[in-house]
Order: sequence, then C-alpha cells, then structure tokens
Amino acid sequence: MAGALVGLLVGMTGVGGGSLMTPLLVLMFGFAPATAVGTDLLFASLTKTVGSGVHGFRGTVDWKIVRRLASGSLPGAVTTLFALNALGKPGAGTQHAITLVLGATLLGTAVAILFRTKIIVWAIRNLGTRETRHRGTATIILGLILGILVSISSVGAGAIGVTVLIILYPGMPIARIVGSDIAHAVPLTLVAGIGHWLIGTVDLNLLASLLVGSIPAVVLGSLIGSRAPDHLLRPILAGVLVMVGIKLLT
Repeated sequence: MAGALVGLLVGMTGVGGGSLMTPLLVLMFGFAPATAVGTDLLFASLTKTVGSGVHGFRGTVDWKIVRRLASGSLPGAVTTLFALNALGKPGAGTQHAITLVLGATLLGTAVAILFRTKIIVWAIRNLGTRETRHRGTATIILGLILGILVSISSVGAGAIGVTVLIILYPGMPIARIVGSDIAHAVPLTLVAGIGHWLIGTVDLNLLASLLVGSIPAVVLGSLIGSRAPDHLLRPILAGVLVMVGIKLLT
C-alpha cells in the first residue's frame, strides 16, 4: 500500500519518490532511518531505470550533463558509504543524524518544488542562453553534493537537482533537463543502494512489496496527473514535504 501511495503521487507530480517513501517508512511504519534510506535507494534505481529508458528513447537525455553529474556524484556516494560503514552498525546517534539530514533535505526539496517556475523565469531572464566558463565544474560540484545527500537521505536527486540544472543550463528544454536528471539518478541510486545493501541496511522483502505496489500505481497516477492542473499538485506536494520535514527535525 505504501508503494502504491508513493507511486500514485510520483505519477501525478513527477517528483517525490525518495522525498515521500523514506519518511513514510520511518514515520508510519517505524523502520530505522538507515534501513528506509537503503531500501528506498534500490527501489528508486529499479523504478527510474524504466523512466530513463523512455527518455533515452525519446532523445531527451544530454549525456554530457549525465557524465558531469556522475563524475561528482559517484565518488561522493562511495566516499559517504565508506564513512557510514566505518561508523559500524547504525546506532542511535547515526540514526538521529540521518533523520536530521533527511528532514532538512525535504524542506529544501519543498522549496525547489514550490518555486521552480519562478526560478526558471529568473534564470532565463538573468542568464539567458549565455555560456559560462565554469558551468562544467559547477555541474560536477552539484553531482558531488547530490551524491552525499542521496547516500545519507535518499532525497535530493529529483527536485533539487533539476532546479539547479535549470539555473546552470537556462537555454535547455525542461524535458531534456528532467531526462538527464533521471538518467543520472539510475547509476547514483544503484551504487548507493548496493552500498547500503553491503552495509546491511536494505530490507529485500520490503523492497519487493514496494515494487509490487508502485508499478501499477505509477501508471494510474500518470493518467490522473495528465488531467490535473500542475499549479494545484505542486503546492500540495510541497506542503506535505514541509510538514514531514518539520516532523523529522522536531
């Protein structure tokens, strides 16, 4: 049922997989934060593989951006996973730290979702389609930050990544930016998910149950979302993330 609920919302809004799944597993079902993060990462890698294939088939993936992001995110993810492993079996302090990072990232994601349109307008107005000398470096740094955030909280690769990419590449079609972000999320979540699996913070039975519920729900949510106004869906999702983020932080 949790997989179906998140799949429905993802299909309707296009974002929110990790943002909703991980806190749902922690707050509603009582899973340890580390287990929720690790399981959700493998869940995301499997579901986003399908989306990446669709975008690749339609030609809406900029592989240069994907390579730049991955060159920062994969080393960042591996380094973070080594650090988590060095801490040993997640204790109360580690679980609390993961919860705080998750809550803060959810609030950042809510801001990115709520003000994405204004950010797009600002970026096009102020940056236009001008090339910037440091765009490649900035993209790699973005990847590094996403690699660290995703490995700790499983959140950030979607709304935050897309919003920053819009600022860095204002002249690029939104569909191409979204497709590139989804394509990049596949290797990132797969590497981070496998790392969590090796550490022992993945529940395979939970993963199977989530996939069974989410796959048909994503299709249904996409059908509903294609008819629902975006200006209503995004504030609702952002509001949910704000409430959940505050709950985790307090």
